[in-house]
Amino acid sequence: MTEQTPQRVSDYRSSTCNESTAFLTDMYELTMLDAALQDGTAFRQCAFEVFTRRLPAERRYGVVAGTARVIDAITSFRFTEEQIASAPFLSDAAKQYLRDYTFTGDIDGYREGDLYFPYSPILTVRGTFAECVILETVILSIFNSDSAVASAASRMVSAADGKPIIEMGSRRTHELAAVSAARATYIAGFDATSNMEASHRYGIPASGTAAHAWTLLHVDENGQPDEKAAFKAQIDAAGVDTTLLVDTFDITKGVENALEVAGTDLGAVRIDSGDLGIVSRRVRKQLDEAGAFNTRIIVSSDLDEFTIAGLRSDPVDGFGVGTSVVTGSGAPTAGLVYKLVEVEGHAVAKRSSGKRTYGGAKTALRAYRASGVAVGEVILPLGSDVERKPNLDYQELTVPMIRGGKVVDADFDLESARSLHAQARTTLPWEGLALSRGEAAIPTKFVGFPEPAE
Repeated sequence: MTEQTPQRVSDYRSSTCNESTAFLTDMYELTMLDAALQDGTAFRQCAFEVFTRRLPAERRYGVVAGTARVIDAITSFRFTEEQIASAPFLSDAAKQYLRDYTFTGDIDGYREGDLYFPYSPILTVRGTFAECVILETVILSIFNSDSAVASAASRMVSAADGKPIIEMGSRRTHELAAVSAARATYIAGFDATSNMEASHRYGIPASGTAAHAWTLLHVDENGQPDEKAAFKAQIDAAGVDTTLLVDTFDITKGVENALEVAGTDLGAVRIDSGDLGIVSRRVRKQLDEAGAFNTRIIVSSDLDEFTIAGLRSDPVDGFGVGTSVVTGSGAPTAGLVYKLVEVEGHAVAKRSSGKRTYGGAKTALRAYRASGVAVGEVILPLGSDVERKPNLDYQELTVPMIRGGKVVDADFDLESARSLHAQARTTLPWEGLALSRGEAAIPTKFVGFPEPAE
């Protein structure tokens, strides 16, 4: 591997930049870089930190998602001549800096799939001001989107209480965002996606059968709907274990037609309309009376975590979720920020009402009772430690990801992130899993920092 060849840790691709991620940025990052080169501050050693001051919508926890994509984007951060030419406002010195740019600093952060809370140092980027400041936008755009989706998806998984969920929101978001959203939902515990690019790129199980258009396509010689013909053709193509969409016309008749064509070994029926609780109970009764005890009921139709929780006690075997999850279920951004916290070893922080910031590079620990339940998050100055209580267990949360510009042997595997999140969610106190608004599931405590000014 040559110095110019980026080390890829995922399969991130930017269709707009010929695989360069450098122009996924804001103009002010380039103007700051230019000014810093001119006044001599560009090469001051700095630390930037990704964190949130509050969880959106008073949720109890957030989910870290997008880490592998962030690391991949940083290793792909190279400026092309075409990009540089499109920024005529830059000085010659700045243009040359961009031609030679490669990140040479260090990055530490929370593992993908882990939980985070207010002020958790999700990612710490250390290096010169010039090389760190221009990474802000690409880092935040990935983390804010992916973490928002994963956080919403995790709440849905908790609400489903073990019943499978399929992500099917591709048609409700940007075509590339749909791929990253599917990845984020899988980390959070969704079982499959309808998005073929996400399945191809990340190995996520794909799921999907037919839409209403398939049923409407089938008409008899008189132009009248022929639902049974549609069902038979689908079964002939996909087998009896397929899922038949039974609500195109009349649900009761749709189930009757499905059983007439498929028999009692039909895999599942899907319901995409109506009062899903009432309808699912009626359909279950109809299926059982026909002897189709093993035919599952899958429901969709603008579901979110609250409707899923409401259907949990009904005879629903699985859920299909679209718009809500890919838009963060009311919180389309995680509210993460990227702030300069240290310059040449000195802690720095802005002073602004309502935007409290703790200066200095940080590390973090999470404390657990012997039962495995998390009781708090402790944030420390980087390189320090805390007096540990003997009745608690502590886990280090920040791990090395890049050293000297090179990706280290951190675990960026998607299945590892998924497993980590499943385990992390079990450590939350019961109130932390509640869908109601409230305080963060566990408190965050700063040790070794002066109280910041506001």
